[in-house]
Amino acid sequence: MEQKVYEYLTKIPKGKVVTYKQIAEYLGNKNLARVVGNILHNNPNENKYPCYKVVNSKGMLSKNFAFGGIDKQKQKLEEDGIEVNNYRVDLEKYKYSEKNS
Repeated sequence: MEQKVYEYLTKIPKGKVVTYKQIAEYLGNKNLARVVGNILHNNPNENKYPCYKVVNSKGMLSKNFAFGGIDKQKQKLEEDGIEVNNYRVDLEKYKYSEKNS
């Protein structure tokens, strides 16, 4: 399951984010969102698997971002061209959809 999560992260284009639930649905069970979070927290390679692109269902960043905390996640998203306001991303604007890729 971990490898499927990490592979999914590599599909997310620059300037887009996904939610934990989105990844869980990709795995076949929307109730696995917390499991996805745990997997991401143990990400072995932040450069290969860009977990900074994952936010919650309200677009909020992770207070426990594994690679430097919420401010580091915010910085990485902004470097990717994503606007972050009050540690939140506008999902209508930035949410990745495989249908539109």
